[in-house]
Amino acid sequence: MSEAGKPIGELGERALLRHLRSRIPAGEGVVLGVGDDAAAVMTGPLTLLTSDVLVEHTHFKLEWAPPRLLGRKALSINISDVAAMGGIARQALVCLCLRPEITLDFVDALYDGLLERAAETGVSIVGGNLASTNGPIVVDITVLGHGDHLLTRTGASPGDRIVVTGQLGAAATGLRLLSEGARLDSDGTLVATGLWTESSRQPIEHCLRAQLDPAPPWALARLLAERQLVHAAMDLSDGLSGDLLTLCEASEVAAAIDLAALPVDPHAASLTRARGGDALGLALHGGEDYQLLLAVAPDALAEVSEAAAMWEIPLADVGEIMAGAPALAQRGSDGLRPLNPRSHDHFAPSLGMGMTPQP
Repeated sequence: MSEAGKPIGELGERALLRHLRSRIPAGEGVVLGVGDDAAAVMTGPLTLLTSDVLVEHTHFKLEWAPPRLLGRKALSINISDVAAMGGIARQALVCLCLRPEITLDFVDALYDGLLERAAETGVSIVGGNLASTNGPIVVDITVLGHGDHLLTRTGASPGDRIVVTGQLGAAATGLRLLSEGARLDSDGTLVATGLWTESSRQPIEHCLRAQLDPAPPWALARLLAERQLVHAAMDLSDGLSGDLLTLCEASEVAAAIDLAALPVDPHAASLTRARGGDALGLALHGGEDYQLLLAVAPDALAEVSEAAAMWEIPLADVGEIMAGAPALAQRGSDGLRPLNPRSHDHFAPSLGMGMTPQP
């Protein structure tokens, strides 16, 4: 058996650590990286820290997620948190809980994705931990960054416009496609359409990539923070409705969403229409889009749009911040009516891995 196919239980912890150390380069600001009791890094005057975890059967399944894409996503969702605050991610710690029968080629593919995303974003992997488990695989990452002008959830004011970047609903659609047997290979190329025919290849591949390999708009939030164009911000990870309520609670305001203005992803919409449904619910509640949710003063909208255009990032004005106790309303053809958020909750009953009820 080749080294790549050998179970890590046979390889041993020390050999696995030596192998990983040989793969991980030192980066800017790293005084001492992988291989000691702790890393030593240079940080800015204000250090941002965030941690996010992907747990097998809760956030991913091995038969759904190629390990390379899993590595890319695991780092991306942490960088998204730093970026949403207007910061720059600099260093990452990677902690893995692995079953002894997991092979070295799985770990290498996971690190292929981690190191690719790290190189793309200027992040240095500086350490972490390995542990054996008889339970689910766990990929737990902590990211350090810095920022001079922070965007937080607490500054939204009545009259602000609610703005989102990108398009919504593709990641939630991708999750459903995975449950129906659609698959990507490690390069992000469609290899199985599941319940769908080959004629739907393009929208299926797009939605699967949105779920398995998200690409948040990292640079935009940094520019918006430097120019002080945004009153409040957060990333869209658990669904627009739930995340907007979170922002409202932090800022002690209410909000109204214009349903007709939601930027529903066209690929998600086409697949949902084909099965007789409406993708609006996925865009509103689905989650894992990793776009930006912004509270912007009306007179700053034009400049925010110009900044987004530099990276060809679409913006949508989807509603208004209002005075009042934290609550959501939806604006439709029949006027305003209450909106109940139905975003992902780790500790609430769900319809399956990451699924949320639809309206």
